Amino acid sequence: MIILAATPIGNLGDASARLREALEQARVVASEDTRVTQRLLAGLGIANRPRLIALHEHNERQKADEIVELARDEDLLLLTDAGMPTVSDPGFPLVQAAVAAGVDVTVLPGPSAVITALAVSGLPTDRFAFEGFLPRKAGERSRRLAELAGDRRTLVLFEAPTRLAASLAALAEAFGPQRPAAVCRELTKLHEEVRRGPLAELAAWAEEGVRGEICVVVGGGAAEASDPDDALRRVLELAASGTRLKDAAALVAAETGLSRRDLYEGALDARRG
Repeated sequence: MIILAATPIGNLGDASARLREALEQARVVASEDTRVTQRLLAGLGIANRPRLIALHEHNERQKADEIVELARDEDLLLLTDAGMPTVSDPGFPLVQAAVAAGVDVTVLPGPSAVITALAVSGLPTDRFAFEGFLPRKAGERSRRLAELAGDRRTLVLFEAPTRLAASLAALAEAFGPQRPAAVCRELTKLHEEVRRGPLAELAAWAEEGVRGEICVVVGGGAAEASDPDDALRRVLELAASGTRLKDAAALVAAETGLSRRDLYEGALDARRG
């Protein structure tokens, strides 16, 4: 089978016992950068020296079938430089190829910069979306942010330190300068820093220059004001189609932020009248 193994995002102490055991036993390892993997083996005191195959963004589609065939005969460990393979890192084409070929895929869970940043951001965690890296070109970035501006979920993004100030400024322009956000830098490392505040304030701070691995977490957009009359009509339409009135009121309340009780009682009055 193919084993997707999460590696530490900064602190080697976060390597799981299962990861250590897998590295000790692995005969073949596909990795984003074999030099990084060699340093990981040395840093964890792993005596095993498996065969290392480079699998990165420039060759993963060409190598996927070959690696899947290797995994038919023995377990193959897939590592990226940090975090979980396939999440803004190589691995997705390999998983696709394995699934298509009927080769089993399993996971050794562990560190994830996305979840770590979300948890420490101080922003809502109940609904979120990961957007990876924003487009480099200003026009493409503006179009992407326009699509996301109304999203009510918390957004998590990766960004390079050299582009952080420009991206935060673009976020402030598209989402509004007061949208709450957090810049999470060097997570789990010695110089970990989480800077929280409105987007405009964070953009001004980043102009001074920021170093390290960076995640940006941005609060979701506010719900648009809903017309109570339109919402009531929606409740009645759902009820007419067979939905229980209480359930229809609850559904529309969740969609609009209006009171479920008010919608329910309003619908009852409309039926009586």
